[in-house]
Amino acid sequence: MMNNVIELRDLVVVRGDRTVIPGLTLGVAAGVTGLLGPSGCGKSTLLRSVVGVQRIRSGAVEVLGLPAGDRGLRDRVGYVTQAASVYDDLTVAENLRFFARVLGVLRGEVDAAVAAVDLGEQRDQVVGNLSGGQRSRASLAVALLGDPDVLVLDEPTVGLDPVLRRDLWRLFHRLADRGKAVLVSSHVMDEADRCDRLLLMREGRIIADGTPDAIRGSARDIEAAFLQIVEAPA
Repeated sequence: MMNNVIELRDLVVVRGDRTVIPGLTLGVAAGVTGLLGPSGCGKSTLLRSVVGVQRIRSGAVEVLGLPAGDRGLRDRVGYVTQAASVYDDLTVAENLRFFARVLGVLRGEVDAAVAAVDLGEQRDQVVGNLSGGQRSRASLAVALLGDPDVLVLDEPTVGLDPVLRRDLWRLFHRLADRGKAVLVSSHVMDEADRCDRLLLMREGRIIADGTPDAIRGSARDIEAAFLQIVEAPA
């Protein structure tokens, strides 16, 4: 795991009487790593563990050599939740200027973040008046502030049209080309081919790990490969 940016060792997460992640060891290096699986399989719980906002039962999670959630990671890890994490009563630009002050980053980065997510025409609009997809992109813009080394993205393309989805994936790969680690979850199997590495998740376990081509094998697509793995005899 020497080159890994993210390391999970024997991670166990329990919610109520349900074990969501039953003991997961995993390393994630720089590049675009996709975490795919059906809703409720534990993707968001895993991502929350990486960011350090999930209470874990046992095991360890390290990011950039520090315990997940360490104060030293505050401006080195960008996180986008499924729900937009911006203030509805502020404009896009006001949100970004606020978070830029919190993170202690240069105000000039606001313009770069707005441009990266294609919200230039909406920068002075109140977030509460934006579409769901635009609000999600505003959250992503906040996550890009400070040029973080790690981006943890929980279904960031939900509700976006095909052109914007394509453009965001291109952005993820540009970031990865600069040595960033981008860990992005999705339940949309057709996004699998956009990843450098693919992790298929089911019931809190990684059931396949490799390039999209390697996982697909002779199956017609990733969804078919997923079903083959799930239905294979024990």
